[in-house]
Amino acid sequence: MAVTTAALALCRALVRCRSVTPEDGGALGVLDAALKQAGFATQRLTFSEPGTPDIDNLYARFGTSAPFLVFAGHTDVVPAGDAAKWRFDPFAGELADGAIFGRGTADMKGGVAAFAAAACAFAAQHGSDEGSIGFLITGDEEGPAINGTEKLLRWAYEKGERFDHCIVGEPTSWHALGDTIKIGRRGCLNGTLIVAGRQGHAAYPERAENPIPKLLRLLTALNAAPLDMGTPRFDASNLEIVSVDVGNLAFNVIPAQARARVNIRFNDLWTPETLAAELRRRLDSVGMKFTLEFEACNAPAFLTMPDSFTKLVADAVERKTGRRPTFSTSGGTSDARFIRAYCPVVEFGLVGATAHMVDEHVAIADLEGLTEIYTAILEAYFSKE
Repeated sequence: MAVTTAALALCRALVRCRSVTPEDGGALGVLDAALKQAGFATQRLTFSEPGTPDIDNLYARFGTSAPFLVFAGHTDVVPAGDAAKWRFDPFAGELADGAIFGRGTADMKGGVAAFAAAACAFAAQHGSDEGSIGFLITGDEEGPAINGTEKLLRWAYEKGERFDHCIVGEPTSWHALGDTIKIGRRGCLNGTLIVAGRQGHAAYPERAENPIPKLLRLLTALNAAPLDMGTPRFDASNLEIVSVDVGNLAFNVIPAQARARVNIRFNDLWTPETLAAELRRRLDSVGMKFTLEFEACNAPAFLTMPDSFTKLVADAVERKTGRRPTFSTSGGTSDARFIRAYCPVVEFGLVGATAHMVDEHVAIADLEGLTEIYTAILEAYFSKE
């Protein structure tokens, strides 16, 4: 079976698995079988933590020597939503108009299928004399990301596994396959701002204390000035007010409390700690009581500095597509934030324009092209020249 044909068949098989986080739906079993058939040593691992769902993960390796290039990704997907609004069953993997439709085709079963097909073909052709190829596959990327890649990495490290480089197959391409490679990501910090008042009748405000005007003043202070103007490799940090709530269903009641939720995407000028301190400083300047609670942050900003590895990946993309990819740090978080602590990591994959949408799909030509690019990366990475 041709490599690109194998990628399409594997992608369709993965899409047909209803692996909505935290369910595996058989997806890891499909991938496990394909890798075993190609000679990879595989291990299935389930990680747990109180208060979170158990998550299935897959680790695989071909070869025992260095250099060790590992591919990382996830087989879990977000819910399909109203299936009646889809052109096809979202878990059927239907082919139409030169594309494959289904939940996860873009994010990121297509990428997983492409790098698995490329790696299996490379292993069959070259054997294990030139180095090692590995896989870190989780079912928890779209969820809380607690029992997935982070624990899988720790488990592998404790076993003595040492990775030289990693490619995450996230859908990084923006307009056309190969136009963007992610070499870092901004961090993500979530916080809840709470202001207390005194509940009362709206007709007698002197007997109550309305927390809403206070909350508005505090939110204005948070957004009074930019957090920064960006850096050479990162966009400016941005704070978004994503929710304002008082839990009040009556028109004639002044509420007892008002709260707002904020999401901050921050660049490498900040750590979660320094950013939290700056937000508190801004709120303190208003001169009123408040409570600010932050969610635990496992997503700091990170950057893989351009080097010979990023050039190798970019060169392979350019040879196959004719376009030189842009190095970017835009977008949300990914599991690359965990991998960067173990080895240099870049993200490269399909066009993600329809990810998480109704009628998610990718062009078959792009899936085939991505498989060819991953093959070219493997050829260049393990070249003896």
